[in-house]
Amino acid sequence: MLITLCIVLFLDGLDVSMIGVALPSIGTELHIQTSTLQWLVSGYVLGYGGLLLLGGRTADLLGRRKVFLIALAVFALASLAGALVSSPALLILTRFVKGLAAAFTAPTGLSIITTNFAEGPARNKALSIYTVFGAGGYSMGLLFGGLMTGLGWRWTFLLPVPVALAALVAAYFLVPKDKPAEEGGHDLIGALLSTATMLLLVYTVVSAPQAGWGSARTIGSFVAVAVLGAAFVYAESQVKYPLVRLGILRKPTLVRASLAIIAVAGSYFSWQFITTLYLQDTLGWSPLKLSMALLPVGLLVVASAFVSDKLVDRFGTGPIIAVTMVVMAVGYLMYLRIDTAPGYLAVILPAVLLVGIGWVGFPAINIQATSGIEDDEQGLAAGVLQTAMQVGAAIVLAVTTAIVTSNVPSDPTPSAMLDTYRPGLEFAAGVSIVGALVALTVFIPKLRARRQEARDVEVELVG
Repeated sequence: MLITLCIVLFLDGLDVSMIGVALPSIGTELHIQTSTLQWLVSGYVLGYGGLLLLGGRTADLLGRRKVFLIALAVFALASLAGALVSSPALLILTRFVKGLAAAFTAPTGLSIITTNFAEGPARNKALSIYTVFGAGGYSMGLLFGGLMTGLGWRWTFLLPVPVALAALVAAYFLVPKDKPAEEGGHDLIGALLSTATMLLLVYTVVSAPQAGWGSARTIGSFVAVAVLGAAFVYAESQVKYPLVRLGILRKPTLVRASLAIIAVAGSYFSWQFITTLYLQDTLGWSPLKLSMALLPVGLLVVASAFVSDKLVDRFGTGPIIAVTMVVMAVGYLMYLRIDTAPGYLAVILPAVLLVGIGWVGFPAINIQATSGIEDDEQGLAAGVLQTAMQVGAAIVLAVTTAIVTSNVPSDPTPSAMLDTYRPGLEFAAGVSIVGALVALTVFIPKLRARRQEARDVEVELVG
């Protein structure tokens, strides 16, 4: 069962990163402008980030196995459709549907694990393996994307189809049947308001760099998001069986984990975005060379599956998250040494290794987010965490994009482009540093306790 769920999450990550490598080929063959091409990525993010909360709660209410199987089947069909169509609009639609399906498989898969493994070492091990597969899928997608694009961009859509179908058959037989929640009505108003709020928020964020952050359209959209969000909070406080029990948002562990995952994902995706543009477009690296350069991140993520649960069992989630985020921030700062002729061993590899070590704390974030949560709200907690990751990362990436596109040089020499990209790299490093500082607050209660002990001992000695 666990391996089946891991394969599906691996597939989600693989699909997201493969499309990024294939974008230039798709644009050339289908004659798609850059402004339209970005929606092949943004369309997926829109469906995924916009429906995660609904996906997690639907699994709790209707049954995790049923929701997981249906969503996985939809994902496979959308992948096949994407490989067959030639219309840009239809291609973007298939990406949106795939994101929608992933919004149900991702939190549902996580909640299947947390409800079938008891809290403690067994669950920690399972969650470590599960989350590593997701991050590993994203990293390996860069490599597979380079290989598949060489055969033709449609292969990046076809590759997930047989894997998804095989996982669907395996899940049908291996994922245990579960009963829907015994209590809880269907909060239709909450479902509509939450979906509308998240869809509009994600759409506003991903379209803001093109429309302009200060444009009337962007400002109006953010105002509408605030109004819809306020209406959602009010509605949830009034109904007997809310879609999202607001009390869960006051869980300190879930809040800390959500902030940590925003910093980790937002800084990494921004860093990878700029690195891809600079090394591939400016310095002329091939997609395969770029993929191999970043591969150590994926290898370290996979290796962390063998140690992260043991580290959590020994030290707890808070210290692991804090230390790994500090290491990741150091990696980004080291990467700022990059120049127009960067040596891989001297400049790029050390930073890549430190960033990869930073991802070792990723399983601990998932463990922290779901600890102490009742079984009937595990899907909701997973949805909250992954919504924070998707929406938070989208916001950070959108700001990064705005920074690096605000001053594009007329003569795009490597030196001029590096000067353009450097503020974006500094911003990504800054996000990581802020996340690390927030994570380090986990040590404050322990320091206070030790100081109090020291004072008590001093009083006893004086007395």
